[in-house]
Amino acid sequence: MEILGKIVGNGARVKIMRLFLLNRGKGFKSKDVAKRSRVDIEMVRKELRLLSSINFIKKRSKTSLDWYFNSAFQYAGALEELLVRSDTLNKEKIINNFKSVGRIKFLVVSGVFIKNNNSRVDLLIVGDKLKRGKIEAGVRRLEAEIGVELTYAIFNTKEFIYRLNMYDKLIRDILDFPHEIVSQTKELSTQVLKKG
Repeated sequence: MEILGKIVGNGARVKIMRLFLLNRGKGFKSKDVAKRSRVDIEMVRKELRLLSSINFIKKRSKTSLDWYFNSAFQYAGALEELLVRSDTLNKEKIINNFKSVGRIKFLVVSGVFIKNNNSRVDLLIVGDKLKRGKIEAGVRRLEAEIGVELTYAIFNTKEFIYRLNMYDKLIRDILDFPHEIVSQTKELSTQVLKKG
């Protein structure tokens, strides 16, 4: 119970734990953890010490600077269920994350968002006057929240409709396999339904 008591804590800890759970076998230096989770480096060091003290993470050798998830951690399955498999983000949070990126007409999530490892992309954004820099910043915020790098595709409306009508493989792979529509305009909804 002492371990679980230490685990329940703050949002920074949850981000860091998700990062390790979703990237098993991959090592991270403290500065990489801070960058990927968007948590202050001092807070990261504090959380890494705590997570190391309960054997959630470990170093491969005494001289190593990289931290790794400890696959022998006794609560790994329960934590994965709680922190990774549960719904990590709701639709409203995703929409709010991309509010100022332009006129989004179609926003689809798949992959990590719906717990499907076979998806080609995690996020599809279609719209007009899209600001790629702001979209990338929004994606980075989501990555920090979720703990894993996202694969995403961005199309302007005209290009998306053209690709949809040409039965483009990427578009078909996204729409023919499990996905969830987060936001859509009536115009694109009709187009997608026609080709569905």
